Amino acid sequence: MKNRLEELRKERGIRQEELAASLEVSRQTIGSLENGRYNPSILLAFKIARYFGLAIEDIFIYEEESK
Repeated sequence: MKNRLEELRKERGIRQEELAASLEVSRQTIGSLENGRYNPSILLAFKIARYFGLAIEDIFIYEEESK
């Protein structure tokens, strides 16, 4: 799943550490999310969306795999 987390964070001048503290996760978790190595739990996705004032779909882009 792709996401716009890094783009949104940088647009607003927020460091990974600041975002991590606000969301009560580690900086490594934010880095892993931004690099696509980790998909958030639904709870974390909601927290991120609320933090940025956006819908989950505006941050996380789900792409179905072709069958």
